[in-house]
Amino acid sequence: MNPSTDTPISLARRAWNIRYKSVQMGAVQGQGYVGQALGVSDVLAVSYFHALRFRPEDPEWEGRDRFLLSIGHYAIALYAALLEAEVLPDYELETYGTDNSRLPMSGMASYTPGMEITGGSLGHGLGIAVGMALGLKAKQSDSFVYNLMSDGELGEGSTWEAAMSGAHHKLDNLICIVDFNDQQADGKSTETLSSEPLDKKWDAFGWYTQRIDGNDLEAVIEAFDNARNHDQPVPRVIICNTKMCKGIPFLEEREITHFVRVEADEWDKALQVLEEGKPA
Repeated sequence: MNPSTDTPISLARRAWNIRYKSVQMGAVQGQGYVGQALGVSDVLAVSYFHALRFRPEDPEWEGRDRFLLSIGHYAIALYAALLEAEVLPDYELETYGTDNSRLPMSGMASYTPGMEITGGSLGHGLGIAVGMALGLKAKQSDSFVYNLMSDGELGEGSTWEAAMSGAHHKLDNLICIVDFNDQQADGKSTETLSSEPLDKKWDAFGWYTQRIDGNDLEAVIEAFDNARNHDQPVPRVIICNTKMCKGIPFLEEREITHFVRVEADEWDKALQVLEEGKPA
């Protein structure tokens, strides 16, 4: 179950809170993958406050849905979601990236409650998710496995081997979420090694496929509901087209790279811009 509050909080506000906390953590170290965090915040808000079954006070509850972060450098985004979901206490935000922190700059499962895997080398997350989904099937569990991966991971052969395996084993408890921001370390994903037409490829691999605007909350909600409720014995994938640095126009307009540089005097400015667009 999701954490309860006296007054319901809108998903728009949850997404805003995740963005704000991500930037706050970036300010602690003066760096971080905030561009990706800002872009994927809507997806994380729907994941944790609409779709996932979990208990904040018991991150290892056996009946939980598993949320795998294949992209370890997106950890700042997942920490913000875990802080917002009260899996982690808010005061730990200030420890981001410091010695002995439970919030290292790249995510590690052994450090952080609520982080299911260590997503270091990219392209491994979906394979792990297939294994988890098979294990849950063997235990006759009704839990789902969600795997958040990047568009850059589509260039890894292991991703497509896992996609084949998921379809072969009819893993209808597996939902893959692709954050497609068209950016990886070597440049634009579509120019480095294009996977297009991406939706047709997943479909050909036997997956129930949806492609949406990942910054449109209503579209994300509908896609997550469709994925969970699809009645065919196949794995599901949601390709989310997202915008790097979403919500902070002066960063959105900057020449986007894999690691968006935020100058020392821009962190407070970024938080102020977010404040001005704070939803109810």
